[in-house]
Amino acid sequence: MDLFTAMKISASGMYAERVRLNVAAMNLANAHVTRTLDGGPYRAKSVVFQEIPLSRETENNQATFQQNLDSALSKVRVQEIVDDKEPFMEVFDPSHPDADRNGIVKLPNVNVMEQMVDIMAATRAYEANVTLLESAKTMALKTLELAR
Repeated sequence: MDLFTAMKISASGMYAERVRLNVAAMNLANAHVTRTLDGGPYRAKSVVFQEIPLSRETENNQATFQQNLDSALSKVRVQEIVDDKEPFMEVFDPSHPDADRNGIVKLPNVNVMEQMVDIMAATRAYEANVTLLESAKTMALKTLELAR
């Protein structure tokens, strides 16, 4: 694996984790929204990641050790952002403007603790990818210094 491949893998992870962080922040920001443009409460969203293999073509179908190693590598991409299927929480509050005839208000299905954990995990994964990118950059610079 060359350094640029490591950088590509790291960059794809950084992008995916940034999207995950943005979606979790959006969920938290809308945790108390009971009326959306679509009508009804806000529905939490989740990010679905997909693995993208970094396979290379082999000559004469004879794969070297390096090619086999490279074929095991993969990037990540955001496949889609989906709505959470959990039911809305219902509370009795007849004074709320969005209460139905029985005084029940449907609240968003956002679990604040889950979102906070997701934010922390996405932040740590993003930091790990930044560290990998910095290491690859340092190795590339050291290689250039050796070539002088």
